[in-house]
Amino acid sequence: MSDTGAAKRPPTIDDVLRLRAAEPLSSRDGDPVEGVGREGAAPPRIVEIARLAGVSPITVSRALRHPEKVAEAKRRKILEIVERTGYATNPHARALRSGQSNIVAAFVSNLQSQQFCLAVQGCGEVLEPQGYQLMIGQTSYSYAKETTMIQSLREMRPAAVMFTGVIEIEENRRALRALGIPIMETWAYPRDPIDMLVGFSNIDGGRLAAEHFAERGYRRVGFIGRRSGRGALRLTGFREGARAAGLDIVAELSVDGVSSMVDGRRALGDLLSRNAEVEAVFCANDLLATGALLEARRLGMRLPDDIAILGFGHNDVAEELPPGLTTIGIDSRDLGRQAGAMILQRMRGEMPSEPTCAVELTLTGRGSS
Repeated sequence: MSDTGAAKRPPTIDDVLRLRAAEPLSSRDGDPVEGVGREGAAPPRIVEIARLAGVSPITVSRALRHPEKVAEAKRRKILEIVERTGYATNPHARALRSGQSNIVAAFVSNLQSQQFCLAVQGCGEVLEPQGYQLMIGQTSYSYAKETTMIQSLREMRPAAVMFTGVIEIEENRRALRALGIPIMETWAYPRDPIDMLVGFSNIDGGRLAAEHFAERGYRRVGFIGRRSGRGALRLTGFREGARAAGLDIVAELSVDGVSSMVDGRRALGDLLSRNAEVEAVFCANDLLATGALLEARRLGMRLPDDIAILGFGHNDVAEELPPGLTTIGIDSRDLGRQAGAMILQRMRGEMPSEPTCAVELTLTGRGSS
């Protein structure tokens, strides 16, 4: 069964966090970020390596590409500076600086997510027949990794960039604009995307979860999810929806660094130990929800009689795992196709009629709720 009631309303703006890299930053999981901050400027360029070594840039290039052509003492000095500064060469840079690149960089938050992979696949289905190739990187919800990848784009100069998420650090947003290439953000609905956006309101997703619980007659509800990024937005919507429907949120559990269903198992156990009276739990992604469902079954709980579980993501496992996981989500492959079509328009010198596009959120009801 599919319920699309929330999709009929205009999407609510996601108040996405904006950060300045000059401020002390934490990762999206709340841990300190190394290498990002006042000293987290652009990585060293070849001219900087040459200045530190007291040689010309061409000598640095020769030492790295044709070491036999550089005197040993000079080469050792250059290599020592390269290692100390973290300078990295890019074997594709010369081919791509001309602006004729056929590479589209796609940065995925988590390669374990079926939904992110489907979105990239959908984008590729549009771009690859036109001669473009997708190059995929994983940010792992890390500001530090995201920053390093964005800095590398200045040398690589891809034809376009796609993110399964939105960029929160202002310096990274400026760096992407400065590339002068199409930039596609997804998986949220902020008021100020960098360039183009195909997304949805995470706040509306949270509200839809609360409305579903209210319709099913649950009153004491809980939340499991990340405390930042999209998890925080979904929690905001869940709180608003619960308040409007008269639900009592009796437990909220933050789970960061989600990597497997084990995290969901542990989370449900922790939540129940804090408040055993919870009747229904909204998990902010399907990885957590699947683990929670498995833990509920291990504990001998009947779903949905003893506890109801609702996820977010439309993972294939959600349908196959008894009694079936109720979940909120989108057509991720279609999102990717729409993103690919807009990117292709821009690379052809055309402007999309609507640079910001909202996709439909749906709730698929199954046996877990």
